[in-house]
Amino acid sequence: MSEEYIIPITQHSAEHLEFIRKERSEHRAVILSRIIILVAIFVFWEIAAIMKWIDPFIMSQPTRIAKTIAVLSRDGSLFLHTGITIYETVIGFLSGTILGTFIAVILWWSRFTARILDPYLVVFNALPKTALGPIILVWIGGTAGSIIVMALLLSIIVTILNVYQSFKNCDEDKIKLLKTFGATKAQILRKVVLPSSIPDIISTLKINVGMSLVGVIVGEFLVSSAGLGYLIIYGGQVFKMDLVMTSVIILAVTAALMYLSVAWVEKKYIKMR
Repeated sequence: MSEEYIIPITQHSAEHLEFIRKERSEHRAVILSRIIILVAIFVFWEIAAIMKWIDPFIMSQPTRIAKTIAVLSRDGSLFLHTGITIYETVIGFLSGTILGTFIAVILWWSRFTARILDPYLVVFNALPKTALGPIILVWIGGTAGSIIVMALLLSIIVTILNVYQSFKNCDEDKIKLLKTFGATKAQILRKVVLPSSIPDIISTLKINVGMSLVGVIVGEFLVSSAGLGYLIIYGGQVFKMDLVMTSVIILAVTAALMYLSVAWVEKKYIKMR
């Protein structure tokens, strides 16, 4: 009788281990392929510049970018400008997510308010937020505050729409069950609606990282005297394309690291659940 139970468990364990091995092997293959593609792009870029297939003065090249990064690192400019952009982006997308979630709660709480604001949300979502840059500059002034507001505007509307939709999609059976036991609306929000929407809020953070970064860069184009956006616009004005391409590369790395940070938080939350 014991053999009948031992054999299936052993077979299942072996299959499970084989599945894990294949998953890990595929994951390593994906990471390696990504690295190979990235290296191939930079190698081809360097070769194209050396062979004069492209103009290195206009398109730059990896070795020139590396030299520019070394120069910016020595005088501390690299960390100063990158840190300012990261600071403004983090403040913008966190405040946009928090404020947007709060507004989404209000819309879920009051269906009457949601019906009133619905057309305004649709119009505001369709409106190019970057067009508001000059207006924000006049209202707030040429300070870091105007840049953060730009980042907030680009992230808040996405948060409101996504989180409110997540609230509406909450399991109605659970809500009815709590109402049967006499739960208040605040208790339903705290016990069911918000917990079930946390994955969607985290996913919204992923979107807001990119949206807020766009807002920060546009703001730095307009008013800033520091930040990666400032380096890009300055490099373009004085025709230092090495500085422009270096800033773009650093911006891409920054965006990737911020996205991975949010993905790490999501992964930890999933494990906790």
